[in-house]
Amino acid sequence: MSVNAEQWAFLQDVAKLIQWAKEHGYMLTGGELKRTLAQQAIYVKKGFSDTMESLHLMALAQDLNVFMKRGSRWRLTYDYEDVKPLGDYWKSLNPKNHWGGDFKLRSGGTDTPHFERRLK
Repeated sequence: MSVNAEQWAFLQDVAKLIQWAKEHGYMLTGGELKRTLAQQAIYVKKGFSDTMESLHLMALAQDLNVFMKRGSRWRLTYDYEDVKPLGDYWKSLNPKNHWGGDFKLRSGGTDTPHFERRLK
């Protein structure tokens, strides 16, 4: 499958994820999708990323801001347990889909707002 075809399939799954999130009490806003090599280098240098081979460079990764209702207000959350249902649903859509909450970063944390589609 070509990169363009993978990007198209990836974005269709992102649309499904957004709809699923809405139906399950989440609100999502868009974060970073396409990233330049220069921006990736900055993230690696600052420790925000572990690799210069990020799928953001190919527009095959999307960071999403996850909000949950807390009382009467929407609150931003990147808490693993809050975001895990989204990650589980994302992975169920296609075996190429991977969730950043499953990644173990050098910093010791995870990347819960990160949703990606691998080529293999």
